[in-house]
Amino acid sequence: MKLEVYCDETLPDLFTSGHPQQRYLMIGSLWLPASLREEVKARIDDLRQRHGVHGEMKWRKVSPSKAAFYMELVDLFMSFGLDLRFRCIAVDHQAMNLGLHNGDAELGFYKFYYQVLHHWILDQNEYTIFCDLKLNRDRTRLHTLRRVLNNANRTSIVHDVQSLPSSEVVLLQLCDVLLGAASARINGRNDLGAAKDGVITQLERRLNRARLGPTNKWEEKFNIFNIRLEGGC
Repeated sequence: MKLEVYCDETLPDLFTSGHPQQRYLMIGSLWLPASLREEVKARIDDLRQRHGVHGEMKWRKVSPSKAAFYMELVDLFMSFGLDLRFRCIAVDHQAMNLGLHNGDAELGFYKFYYQVLHHWILDQNEYTIFCDLKLNRDRTRLHTLRRVLNNANRTSIVHDVQSLPSSEVVLLQLCDVLLGAASARINGRNDLGAAKDGVITQLERRLNRARLGPTNKWEEKFNIFNIRLEGGC
């Protein structure tokens, strides 16, 4: 099967900030069969037209005037069942040891990107991975990520890992919204306002969870992996 993966991250500066405001950097990924891409995009476009929502969808844009749209976006994500899946990783910056990554925060960041992707790459499938556009000091990072993923998954194929501006890719935007909800819960945010709280509550209700938090490794629809940096996963 040919699959596509759309990736985004929150708080990527936590590894280097001298005054971090939150604890967990998070990297998210949205997975779907390539054959389903146009249907998902068409249904999101229809939802946007019905609600009069234009421009880029983003977690930070959730507001009282758009809350109904974003709650229906959650319903749309859920309606595809396991054909549309989300997985993210939470990385505790307080436990991060850059010495394990040659003092290179960017290298450490992409090692965690590998962890997000590797564990959901299955045998006999083909993958194309799209990341939100990010300026890297080392321009070979995505090429290296693709090579390492292929080396670790000999019976599957990662055709490409490329970066695109999220403003032009609606599935990157959907990933941003889902990741924003997960990050808010993992980072213990209590200052979100009613609109964002409502979207998170809707997601929790549809997932039949009391509260978003780390899941077991077998969770397929909405997986949150809290990696333990002190040893083991």
